[in-house]
Amino acid sequence: MLLDDAVRAMPLLERYDGALIDVGSGGGSPGIPLAAALPQRPVTLLDAERRKCDFLRRWSPPNAEVIWGRAEEQRIERWGVAVAKALAQPPVAAELCLPLVRTGGAAILWLGERADLEQLASAAEQLGGGAPEVHEGLAVLPKIAPTPPGFPRRAGVAKKRPLA
Repeated sequence: MLLDDAVRAMPLLERYDGALIDVGSGGGSPGIPLAAALPQRPVTLLDAERRKCDFLRRWSPPNAEVIWGRAEEQRIERWGVAVAKALAQPPVAAELCLPLVRTGGAAILWLGERADLEQLASAAEQLGGGAPEVHEGLAVLPKIAPTPPGFPRRAGVAKKRPLA
């Protein structure tokens, strides 16, 4: 089931070029299945917990790089696509993912049933993103402008004071 849930993002990912980052990779989904399904595409698995990174290193395919760190500490506008599943509430996930994506790319977020799309749209707009496109529980946030100054905010601020 986790494999199917991860690879359902494939048609959306194929619209965008460039390396992929899975923010908050944790147990490896969706990053490891996507890396296995896209062997020619560089994939970064990012997690803030060393123990989880050790697990990811053990199971990741050759095209995947594991980084132990926080999204707020990464170089901005480096990746073509950022994905996140169960990372945080959608506006917070958008703030952690969109700065990592270059203009012309996108963030793809797995949404829960009660996701507030208006709040997500507001957060995306403040981060250089376009209106969310929703496809069967996945939100695609196109990156239409560079990351504004002041983003990403310091570690933990997005969760304490979400945009919207």
